[in-house]
Amino acid sequence: MPRIVVLDGHTLNPGDLSWEPLDKLGELVVYARTPDELVVERARGAHVVVTNKTQLDAHFFERTPGLRGVAVLATGYDMVDAAAARARNIPVSNVPAYSTASVAQHTLALLLELASHVGSHARAVRQGDWVKSADFSFWHEPIIELEGLTFGIVGFGAIGQRVALLARALGMRVLATPSRRLPEPPGGVEYRPLDVIFAESDVVSLHCPLSSETRALVGEARLATMRRSSFLLNTARGALIDEVALARALEHGVIAGAGLDVLTTEAPPADHPLLSAPNCVITPHQAWTSRAARERLLAVTAVNVAGFIAGQPQNVVNG
Repeated sequence: MPRIVVLDGHTLNPGDLSWEPLDKLGELVVYARTPDELVVERARGAHVVVTNKTQLDAHFFERTPGLRGVAVLATGYDMVDAAAARARNIPVSNVPAYSTASVAQHTLALLLELASHVGSHARAVRQGDWVKSADFSFWHEPIIELEGLTFGIVGFGAIGQRVALLARALGMRVLATPSRRLPEPPGGVEYRPLDVIFAESDVVSLHCPLSSETRALVGEARLATMRRSSFLLNTARGALIDEVALARALEHGVIAGAGLDVLTTEAPPADHPLLSAPNCVITPHQAWTSRAARERLLAVTAVNVAGFIAGQPQNVVNG
């Protein structure tokens, strides 16, 4: 019977889902979390290893003979040394598009918080500010109307395309980096070079994968090209942004605000510069976590695992 080991199952399934789709495929062992020093020990003897954020490096693949595949519980797979796996003929599979709707929704939620400050004003009401107000209406932060502003998208894959639809629904002009899979932009979207998007957009939203080319894509020089009234959104990968540079840009008013669901180090240390930066909304890498998205993630992962066992891998990223 094939042995399937899930190294860090808690974030996918904290108890509200069933592991049955994987359990019926073989001997299933699920660990809520796995510290680095136990990764090899727990994976040894497995036919399939399933990981969400647990790092699997070249050393791991050297010490896990018999491994038939790695199933990543995500779309991004930068936590796995895919090249080292390929060198040992071990396929790595991901789960594309499972969280498109949820991440697009969260991207819009971050933007609306920056533009309308619903959360901070709701807290102000509960703290008694409205009761003490001499007027029928008050606001602590300026409310920004988004209609007519320009929304720039970096990375025009499934999520970027869904975000474009939402931005257009708000009456925004939409710019996007060109997509090789979509040579002509859909109606209402204009393709523009990366530098133009940063220079001309009132909102820039990152939806590209993390790679050697995109690491620290947004640094001091690129932030300086943005409008002082602009917002930066990131629901992709934290390392796309030079976070020290972003904190400095927010402190000095180089840009107006940032909405982030991801950071380079998760969870961040207490002294992380963005935790105290002004007008910076940070959520704990939760855009993907709706129950509907997690159910899809588990279902497609089961298909990937079944493919490894049958010798017919699906959704391979290192072929």
